Amino acid sequence: MGRLTGKVVLISGAARGQGAAEARLFVREGAKVVLGDVRHEEGRALAEELGPDACYGELDVRDEDAWRAVVALARETYGRLDALVNNAGIVRHQPLERTSVAEYREVVEVNQVGVFLGIRSVVPAMRAAGGGSIVNIASIGGLSGMPAMSAYCATKFAVVGMSRSAAMELGPSGIRVNSICPGHIDTPMNDLPKLNTQWLTRGLPLRRTGTAEEVAALALFLASDESSYCTGSEFVADGGRLAGTPLV
Repeated sequence: MGRLTGKVVLISGAARGQGAAEARLFVREGAKVVLGDVRHEEGRALAEELGPDACYGELDVRDEDAWRAVVALARETYGRLDALVNNAGIVRHQPLERTSVAEYREVVEVNQVGVFLGIRSVVPAMRAAGGGSIVNIASIGGLSGMPAMSAYCATKFAVVGMSRSAAMELGPSGIRVNSICPGHIDTPMNDLPKLNTQWLTRGLPLRRTGTAEEVAALALFLASDESSYCTGSEFVADGGRLAGTPLV
């Protein structure tokens, strides 16, 4: 307990799934948390559940003004901003030749432009706080290809590269930037009931899908001072998928 005591954290896509798991864990560890999302009813309900240590701000990650507003909310409500988890994202399962330009751009706007705007928006507040930590949720789809997910993988590769570049630029200001690359995680976005989970897990050394809480635990480490010498790196949580060719 208390690993984030005194810290103020902004989480995008915080209303459900990995974002909600991060918010709950961070509050338990002493943080003040600003929940940003476009799912207003769910976001407000989660903020109410978490009590005075959390507040909700409407955040469409594609909108520069919305980012400015939630950063201002963090500073006005809790006095500072120490960490950002760029968690918001979307996925579209579609073969490349059937992916329209509009669908491709939609994924890019949320997953890639949204992360860029998040990083850029929090830098002044973090400099004012004396430093901070930015945690970008990428994917193993940002380290290897996946069929029928060309748009998603393209954006996640971009997030990994953006994180490394931002780490180099922002390190002198005491701002660390890392990315998390989850494998298949059981969240509403992945809609597991519609997928063949046996096919997804049979080649994994751990033989199971991951949980939002497991990703949240990794985000907690990166947002905390325990990771004070970690920047510009990818932290993989994939049940062993990238370890090598499965035997069965």
